[in-house]
Amino acid sequence: MATIFTRIANGEIPSWKVAESEDFYAFLDISPLAKGHTLVIPKKVEDDYIFHLDEETYAGLWAFARKVAVALKAAVPCQRVGVAVLGMEVPHTHIHLVPLQTEGDLDFRKERPVVTPEEQTAIAASILKEYEKL
Repeated sequence: MATIFTRIANGEIPSWKVAESEDFYAFLDISPLAKGHTLVIPKKVEDDYIFHLDEETYAGLWAFARKVAVALKAAVPCQRVGVAVLGMEVPHTHIHLVPLQTEGDLDFRKERPVVTPEEQTAIAASILKEYEKL
């Protein structure tokens, strides 16, 4: 059975898409640490551990994530874009890209901000617009 992330990338479950290529997909987290918190996934590989990926998929995922992070930083005011690879909650490799003002913003135990669907839609559109410029 396909993971929820595969179903999102396939369009079976709605998402706030911020970028897509033939092999990778990026979308806003539904429970973000900060506005603009983005998840980056491989479309064709569902392994839950990033270090199990074959070399080509691993390198491609990071290259795609880098491009998404550049677009994210251009679209969402922040000091840096933080990166985390945890993979504990969904059994599908994914990279978290989180807009940061401080290092504490990358604490997954902290209270999450409320982001309305309308805000998510606007943020996703802004990131996608920046991504398409690259």
